[in-house]
Amino acid sequence: MKGWIRTNRYYDYRLLWIILALAVFGLVMVMSSSSYAAAKKLGDSLYYFKRQGMILAGGVAVMIIVSHLDYHRFFRLALFAYIGAVVLMLLVNYTPFGVELNGKKRWFGIAGHSLFQAAELVKLAMILSLAVWITRLGKRVDRWPVLIGLASVCLPLIILVADNNLSTGIILLGILFVMLFVAGRKKLRFLLAAGGVGGIAALFVSFRGKLVEFGILESYQLERIEVWLDPLAYKLEGGFQVLQGLYAIGSGGIFGKGLGQSLQKLGFVPEAQNDMVFSIICEELGLVGAAAVLILFLLMLWRFALIAGNAPDMFGTMLVTGVMAHIAIQVILNVAVVTNTIPNTGITLPFISYGGTSVLFLLIEMGLVLSVSNQIKICR
Repeated sequence: MKGWIRTNRYYDYRLLWIILALAVFGLVMVMSSSSYAAAKKLGDSLYYFKRQGMILAGGVAVMIIVSHLDYHRFFRLALFAYIGAVVLMLLVNYTPFGVELNGKKRWFGIAGHSLFQAAELVKLAMILSLAVWITRLGKRVDRWPVLIGLASVCLPLIILVADNNLSTGIILLGILFVMLFVAGRKKLRFLLAAGGVGGIAALFVSFRGKLVEFGILESYQLERIEVWLDPLAYKLEGGFQVLQGLYAIGSGGIFGKGLGQSLQKLGFVPEAQNDMVFSIICEELGLVGAAAVLILFLLMLWRFALIAGNAPDMFGTMLVTGVMAHIAIQVILNVAVVTNTIPNTGITLPFISYGGTSVLFLLIEMGLVLSVSNQIKICR
């Protein structure tokens, strides 16, 4: 019939391939960066690789399942997700269910055996809850009482997380800021707020000694700032990891030493497969390899922006915006830490750093984004 239009649903296979490329590359880098430490500590050079690979395979399966569900099914879970996140953090922080590893009580576990890192679940709960609340509020989100109310609801959870995981607290605060910025029509207030935060950060650095005296900053936080300002002065203490990471970046040159040929992973960069994996990428694959990884992340953010802009409704737009904010903030902070642009805050590189909980929940987030893309209608 003339003028008949067939409507199909869209599925962002380009984003799917980018996700898989980053995940597979991350698995390769986990194998390369962890082989020495795994062989020395555990007697199996492929221990971290095999563990990450199993979780990655399961995570991809979960991502595919979630991507083919209607994301509106998750709309009613917002309140449960938020309350569950608060209860989870209370259990981790103040009960025996919190398991301490590497001096930090960040894991939820039973009988001292860690099951998963609580903060990764909290990120997902925060994104989902905010997406639902902002959708329900609609245009009212521009009103000051509403903004203050949303912030007041979210801040207790952010504080619970930041109490023993400052880096994740910063990421959650960034997600809140970006989602409200995108949802609102009055942008100037957010720009002024960002400028104010920058000014406060500068004051913190300038008067760091006084802040410790008044109990606002902890001594270990002061040490991180001092190391950031002059890592050479602390080269045998807190500055050791920073300097070794910078040596790895500098020694890689344009094309790197070759995959698996890093020297810094041989006990010089502590936990090279975790927060500092980007420095190993620079050493083994050089500037070209590091740029390729960052380009992949930029392409991912571009696909997120396209999906958010074409989502069928506000809920879909906010879901994708929250995930986009999470990935962008975490990548920027990780690269900034590794290059000593900001003080060390212990942030992993999404999809690439070792960590089963992180990869699993990241892939669930990707499933939600693909689910939103699957609801976009196209006319042929």
